[in-house]
Amino acid sequence: MNALNTPITAAEMMAMEHALLLAGQGVRGANPLVGAVVLDTDGGMLGSGRHLGAGTPHAEIAALDDARSARPALTGCTMVVTLEPCNHTGRTGPCTEAIAAAGISRVVYSAADPNPEAAAGAQWLDARGIQTTGGLLADSSQELNRRWALALGSSRPFVTLKTAQTLDAQAAAADGSSQWITGPHARADGHAIRGRADAVLVGTGTVLADNPRLTARALDGSDSPLQPVRAVMGMRDVPRDADIRGPGFVQLRTHDPRAALSELHALGVRHVLIEGGAQVAGAFLAAGLVDELFVYVAPMLLGQGIAAFQGLGIGTLVDAQVWRLDSDGAAAVTQLGDDVRLHLKPIAAPADSKGS
Repeated sequence: MNALNTPITAAEMMAMEHALLLAGQGVRGANPLVGAVVLDTDGGMLGSGRHLGAGTPHAEIAALDDARSARPALTGCTMVVTLEPCNHTGRTGPCTEAIAAAGISRVVYSAADPNPEAAAGAQWLDARGIQTTGGLLADSSQELNRRWALALGSSRPFVTLKTAQTLDAQAAAADGSSQWITGPHARADGHAIRGRADAVLVGTGTVLADNPRLTARALDGSDSPLQPVRAVMGMRDVPRDADIRGPGFVQLRTHDPRAALSELHALGVRHVLIEGGAQVAGAFLAAGLVDELFVYVAPMLLGQGIAAFQGLGIGTLVDAQVWRLDSDGAAAVTQLGDDVRLHLKPIAAPADSKGS
């Protein structure tokens, strides 16, 4: 069911193109970017939806709900979706069962689901008399979720790295002071990203220097209802009175990024946010383990200080890591007060592409 096995209509092609655009408006993290469209029997669009992150309704469910607002009965309609509908119960129920219960008679999907726990949705639907065909614009769907699939295949969490820096790429002044390089709008945006992650990771140096709480907080400063695991990576002991301690705290006694990710994956973490410091950020970048990068740039010059990334091991321009602005999963360039946020993806990941 992974190759096109029935004719595709012009309406289905247009719906898939629209679904791919919707998918790009989701958020990257523990789950893939997915968009979905419901078509009526004449090919008209009844509803659409996209996945907005772990724990929220999948794109198929959002599209079904949107379609029902236009027409309660969806019997005989077609579902067009950018990823094979899932066939397992995770934080939400199986999309296959919801599609069948809605009376959908045909499903056109783009890429097969690479997650073995969620795969075989097309087979399940086909066995129940729902016509399924896959492979429509599959390359576009696979590229959209290339880094997510890479993390999945490596049995590690999806890795987001964020950093705040000056125009001259310094994360702190020469004396170590860094509060606050960016303004309140950028910091609030950073907390929103923190709130979407399963875990936030820093090095012991950051804990000893800044004593962060690493909680996800709302605009008024109160803690958000759902909190990420607070992970500290390094061999030095975390002080007993450190603010980071408490429920949800874990220390990863290693300097090896792969070992840290493996331990977090074993704890059920599927999306980790790396927040600091410069050595930890550099270690994950050098290992090719960063899947997306948020850089907050403040209109400030320090001249000298602590570089945002250290230990990359790059000695010549031809060995430079190359990143590309990424408009999928978040806007590529966003102004936040006086600051600018860049959202980037790696063009290639030599270390991770060799397997881990």
